[in-house]
Amino acid sequence: MALTFYWYPKCGTCRKAKKWLDDHGIDYEDVHIVENPPSRAELEELYKKSGLEIKKFFNTSGMKYRELGLKDKVKTASDEELLDVLSTDGMLIKRPLLTDGEKVTVGFKEEDYEKNWL
Repeated sequence: MALTFYWYPKCGTCRKAKKWLDDHGIDYEDVHIVENPPSRAELEELYKKSGLEIKKFFNTSGMKYRELGLKDKVKTASDEELLDVLSTDGMLIKRPLLTDGEKVTVGFKEEDYEKNWL
């Protein structure tokens, strides 16, 4: 299955990840995470397949995260509530988000990309 690469073009980390994929000749479909964010159902599926905690899906350094006061909410809200919040705005989602439909990586760490996508 082709890779889907959710990214924000102005994000330096996203650009590094995109360059890594290009340098390694990996095919992917890039999706602007703000213009076309994953739906709530897609986010839930990505979350479940990732094996990560739901809080790892939040862009904790973003203004929107701080504006909404999510730091405390993430500690107490249910996964269902947090998925609802995440699905409201692509800027809340940690990026880049890369998936082949089975595996999921959140953010960009070269060693994670090597392990999962080479």
